[in-house]
Amino acid sequence: MIEPIYSQTKHRHREFLPGDQTKAQRVDRIIRVDHAGEFGAARIYDGQLAVLAGRRSEDIIRKMAEQERRHLNHFEDLIATRAVRPTALGPLWHVAGFALGVFSAALGERAAMACTEAVESVIDEHYSKQIEQLGDEEEELRAALEDFRQDEIAHRDMAVAHGAEDAPAYKPLSNAIRAGTRLAIWLSERI
Repeated sequence: MIEPIYSQTKHRHREFLPGDQTKAQRVDRIIRVDHAGEFGAARIYDGQLAVLAGRRSEDIIRKMAEQERRHLNHFEDLIATRAVRPTALGPLWHVAGFALGVFSAALGERAAMACTEAVESVIDEHYSKQIEQLGDEEEELRAALEDFRQDEIAHRDMAVAHGAEDAPAYKPLSNAIRAGTRLAIWLSERI
C-alpha cells in the first residue's frame, strides 16, 4: 500500500515551501510592523497628552511617551539603514493613534490607562512571538525587542497600578482596543 504524500512528509523537518518567507523577508516584516506599532503608540500618547495636560496622569503618560519615542527612533534607524519599506498605512496610524489617545483620555484618566494596558498587553505578546521567531538569528534586533518588551510590560503594569481596570466599561473598552491593536499589527505586517 502506498502512503499518501502528506503522511510520508509529516515527520520530516520542513525546510522551505513555496509561499514561505525568507529570513530576510521575515526580518523586514518585523521591522516594518514594529516601526508602525511604535509610531502608533507615540501618536496615542500625543492624543492623551493633548487632553490630559495639567492633570495628575500627565507625568506618567509623558514618561511612557518618551520611552515609545526611543523605540520609534530605533526602528526609524533600522528602516533607513536596512532599506525596509515602511507600512503604507502610516497616514492612517497617524490619525487613528491620535484619535484613540484623545478618545480614551476624554473618557477620563482611568480610561487612558485602560487603553495603555490593552495596547501594551497585545504588544508584549507580539514582541514575545517575534523574539521566539528570530531564535538565534539577528542577535542585536532580538536584544532590542526584549529591551522594548520590558518597557511595554512596565507601561502595562503602571497603567494597571493607576486604575486601568477601574475605568468605566473597562472590559468592552479593553477588548475593543486589543482587537484593534491586533488588526493594526496584521495589516501593518502586510501593507
